[in-house]
Amino acid sequence: MSKAEYEAAVAAFLRTKGVTRCPTVCAVPTQAIVAEADRAAYRDYVAAQEAARAEKLKTLQQMLRLAPLPPV
Repeated sequence: MSKAEYEAAVAAFLRTKGVTRCPTVCAVPTQAIVAEADRAAYRDYVAAQEAARAEKLKTLQQMLRLAPLPPV
């Protein structure tokens, strides 16, 4: 397989699977230098996940009429 064929195959895989980057780059410690844009994107992702978790907890508490839990 030539380099051009390999790159075309990888590009086709990424297009069909929707993969844009290795998730472990942002999830585990690394010795590599991670671009600031990737770190910012990961921080945004974590913040969105936390906000969704808090909203889900708030909704559940309202449904069950429980006292709010202290912040973590």
